[in-house]
Amino acid sequence: MAALTKHEHQPVEHARGAINLYEMMERLRIDPRSGVIPRLSLRYATALHRCEACQYKDACRDWLDHAPSMVKFAPHFCPDADILFELQFDQAG
Repeated sequence: MAALTKHEHQPVEHARGAINLYEMMERLRIDPRSGVIPRLSLRYATALHRCEACQYKDACRDWLDHAPSMVKFAPHFCPDADILFELQFDQAG
């Protein structure tokens, strides 16, 4: 069987990024439905794009597998930490 090319493997990586992002949001108690609010939708889209392109997917998956069910902050390696913090702040206010 031939090895997958980067292009063929890409949809799997994109889906994995989205799953990690939504699990991270769940841990941070961020309601994903607030992404339909126009002023927040660009943040969600940016976070999703960053997550899909993230080089730390394995570290993220490991963190999600072992972190408590509720956390206050995203892990230090997360490129979305700033956006997730803003979403937490906006949701609390």
